[in-house]
Amino acid sequence: MTTNAFLPPALPADGRGSPQTARNALADGLAARIGVWAERLGAAQADIALLVRAAHALALSACDGHVCLPLRQLPAMDMAEARRALLASGVAVEASECSLSAAWPMVIDGERLYLRNFFDLETRLAAALAALAAEPANDDSAFSPNASPAGGRERLRAALDARFPPRPGAGPDWQKVAAALALTRRLTIISGGPGTGKTTTVAALIACLLELEPGLRIALAAPTGKAAARMREALAARARDLPEAARARLPTESHTIHRLLGAASTPGRFHRHAMNPLALDLLVVDEASMLDLALAAALLDALPAHARLVLLGDKDQLAAVEAGSVFAELSAGWRFGAAQAARLAALTDVPADVLTRGSGDVRAAVLADSVVWFNESHRFRVDSGIGRLARDINAGEGAAALAWLKSSADAAVRWIGHDDVEPDVAGPSAAVLAAMEHGYADYFAALRETPVSEPPSARAARVFAAFERFRVLVAVHDGSCGLAAINAHLAAHARAMLGVDLAAGPFWAGRPVIVLRNDSVTRLFNGDVGLCLPAADGETRVYFPAADGDFRPLSPQRLPEHDTAFALTVHKSQGSEFAEVLLLLPARASKVLSRELLYTAVTRASQRVTIAGSAAVLTAACAVRTERFSGLGERLAGGL
Repeated sequence: MTTNAFLPPALPADGRGSPQTARNALADGLAARIGVWAERLGAAQADIALLVRAAHALALSACDGHVCLPLRQLPAMDMAEARRALLASGVAVEASECSLSAAWPMVIDGERLYLRNFFDLETRLAAALAALAAEPANDDSAFSPNASPAGGRERLRAALDARFPPRPGAGPDWQKVAAALALTRRLTIISGGPGTGKTTTVAALIACLLELEPGLRIALAAPTGKAAARMREALAARARDLPEAARARLPTESHTIHRLLGAASTPGRFHRHAMNPLALDLLVVDEASMLDLALAAALLDALPAHARLVLLGDKDQLAAVEAGSVFAELSAGWRFGAAQAARLAALTDVPADVLTRGSGDVRAAVLADSVVWFNESHRFRVDSGIGRLARDINAGEGAAALAWLKSSADAAVRWIGHDDVEPDVAGPSAAVLAAMEHGYADYFAALRETPVSEPPSARAARVFAAFERFRVLVAVHDGSCGLAAINAHLAAHARAMLGVDLAAGPFWAGRPVIVLRNDSVTRLFNGDVGLCLPAADGETRVYFPAADGDFRPLSPQRLPEHDTAFALTVHKSQGSEFAEVLLLLPARASKVLSRELLYTAVTRASQRVTIAGSAAVLTAACAVRTERFSGLGERLAGGL
């Protein structure tokens, strides 16, 4: 029997004549291997046929970011018959019978079908989170074992009051509630949009903890280098309001999670793990919405048994590129139990009945006392230009978002429509191209005006500051409105503006690059952005921000896989903030376009956002909410 006979037919080439996608090739390969496995175990031909189709569908779902696939989603299969055939094949097993010592590539858990690796990761992460959420950081005696419970509470209360003074008539102080939560629990999950005060809360929390325990070991981390750098900078800015003694003890470095864990040469492996945990007492992770299932599991594995974990993120942003939507599942809702509400009320003066009301879908029951939402933005009001646009997008109100963009009522938002052209043929309109080119005018000026004789770090800082003011964001890689085409156009424009001829080679002064692959040797990680600048010796170096706030030069020949970075995909922009953003929509609606993508793009801007595209594409994207299949929430709700 030839297993390939059971595979779905290869997808035809698209209109541009491109070959079958790597996504489908991967699914074909996995399905074929699993079919051969079942053959060797003597499975019936009819069962192998169903198995191969199920494995193909499961692999495709994993490529789309799903952790599992509901049996009801298997194409053209009866759910009961699919379950019977999968189990009869010998390569799938019920979760209740799954053993670490035996090799089954597929696991059925209830009505969900998993690849074995994802099943193991999800169950391990759920167990670690449940254990962390169940433990208080300390008992009521706080950090002094000999103190009375009341005395311990008073120390916590005094520390909080010093950092969060009363706000008469301002309503509940949710930042103070979150800090109190982190003082008393080992796991704290804070979800809030841009400018809602997450970093301000963390700065005050760390100051409280250091006052109570001066020797506390603290680490700051984020999924990308850019997000880690922003966290460090934001924390330093918020720390200006703290007493000098507290400022002196705040952490001055931040790390990518890969760097913190010590990425090994084998992908997905780290030097820090359960048998070699991190040397810290408090770990703060920013932009946690970017955590995929595997990275979240690795992080929890490496957390010491006594340590606190604080996760900061925005539940409404895009989920991770890889499988899973961990943060969105953890922060889908909040509602403190009566005992926890009473403890927090005693520390913050927020009434206990307010703390027990909650909001959202509290699916993860064991996390009920660990989650808090921030809804009040200090960067832009909910009715301001960007705030109102983000709110309408998040609510799925595409018509309202479009009307607001077109109204020109607020200079912070702008619409450039191209409904009257055929973008697949003509590409972005002249108005869109002009807006992109103008956005980088300050950057080109900084490159021309900054002398090579200036110290390298000062020169890099000046040019980086100009480059970070504006960014073009795109949703897709291909097509006339995709990443490759827009980067090619902007690179050509930059070379013309800077007088760079072809003899300069690929690493001409002013070219921005983004790293596409983790490289532990150069200490560069996926998403790190660097600028090609001339060094004092006349050679070009690529400068990257360093963990200490300085910049480090690297020879272009040492760069791992990279690309030009005048334009970024919205996914790659997560963790970044720019004064102004131009979002270019693709010519037609696409499955990658969703309200989460639009919301993430719009909220990268602090001052102004321009959206260019078709009205139909924008409104269609607002109507699409991303769904990722997973069992994490159900496990945390009690089905571990």
